[in-house]
Formats: sequence, structure tokens, C-alpha cells
Amino acid sequence: MAQQYRAQLTRQELIHSAAEVFHGAGYADASITAISARAAVSNGGLHFHFRSKRALAEAVEAEAAQRLLSLTGPVPLRHPDPLGHLVDTSEALARELLRDVVLRAGFSLADDASRHGGADLWEQWHDWTHLMLTVARDQGSLAPDADLAGAVAAITAVMAGHATLSRKQRWDLSASGVRGFWQLMLPRLTGEGGRLPDADGPAPALWQAEECADGGRWELEDCCSVA
Repeated sequence: MAQQYRAQLTRQELIHSAAEVFHGAGYADASITAISARAAVSNGGLHFHFRSKRALAEAVEAEAAQRLLSLTGPVPLRHPDPLGHLVDTSEALARELLRDVVLRAGFSLADDASRHGGADLWEQWHDWTHLMLTVARDQGSLAPDADLAGAVAAITAVMAGHATLSRKQRWDLSASGVRGFWQLMLPRLTGEGGRLPDADGPAPALWQAEECADGGRWELEDCCSVA
């Protein structure tokens, strides 16, 4: 049992080290030797867990996809404030991109021209955003002339820009930059002032039922899953 636990810890350390190397050097220039050295594991020890650099990249992408899913959760079909939830979640993602190298590497691998295949985290984010805006539209939260497809593209592009700049240490980034985008976007989406959630409010908690405006409750079962 102890040996299995140590093996799991080593695997996680290799994924974290691979994420740091992939993020810093890019997939093409990342080497097995650099990854194993960063993890303080021999090349043979690395190959015991991962047969190739490609397998390591796939493991980083899979872990990053799970971390993104833990931020977004499924799409709650009866959320009382879908636009507010989208704002909260985009800001949570912006914060995590700054401090979670595995999540950051998962997105950068999706952008890497030398890397083909694997999980596409941008597609995962794009689809979740599209479904959230669809919920908002169906609930009447969007203006009749709101361009849903254009909004999804703009939101995805802003998050992609944030992810790209987060790789450059000279940029002083925070989630407030994403909030500034929403101050411009929400009035166009809603056709009115739009309401930003309290900046000091709690982070999204998709796994807990919340009270709805009509006194009912929305539950996890009222969700569309985006994997």
C-alpha cells in the first residue's frame, strides 16, 4: 500500500514537472532528461510511469482538463443568475491560470503548433461558455439582438489573451483585467446596464444547491455536463 502511494506521488510530481518544462520550453524543446531532473527522478523511473514525452503531455492535458472542469462544473440549466455565474467563473479561471502551472500548461499545449492531438482545453471552455450563454438567453437574460456566437468568441479570445500574457512574467496580471472586459461586454449582452457580481463575493460553488429567485432550488441534476 505504501509503495502504491509513493508511486502515485511520483507520478503527480512528474506531471507537475512536465507542466513546468512544457510551459517554459514548449513541447518540441522539452526533454525527458529536463523533466526527470526537475522531478528528481531517473529517466528509467520516468519511463516506468510514462512511455514517452507524448504520454507525459497527454497526462498533463488530462489533469489540466480535470482542473478546468472542477472550476466550471456542468452547466446548471436553472441557475438564478447565469451571466453572473459566467463572470465569476471566468475570473476564477483567470486567477488559476496565474497560479496553477498544470492548468496553464494544458492551455499552452493546446496552442502549441508542434503538439497535435490531446485534450483541447480551449474547446472545453468555449463549449461551456456557449452553453452558459444559451441558458441565459433561454431565461431571457440576454437582449433580443445579442450576438451569442460573437460573444462566445470574444469571451474565449479574452481568456486566451490572458493565458498568453500569463506566460510572460513582466505582465502584472490579475482577474481584475477580466472584470474590466465584462464591464464593457455585459451592457451589450443584456441591452441594459448589466450587473457585475460583488468582486469580494464568494467564488462559484457549483456543487452546492442554491436558492432560486422563485424560492425553488437548482440542483446538480439540472445541469448539462461539458467534458
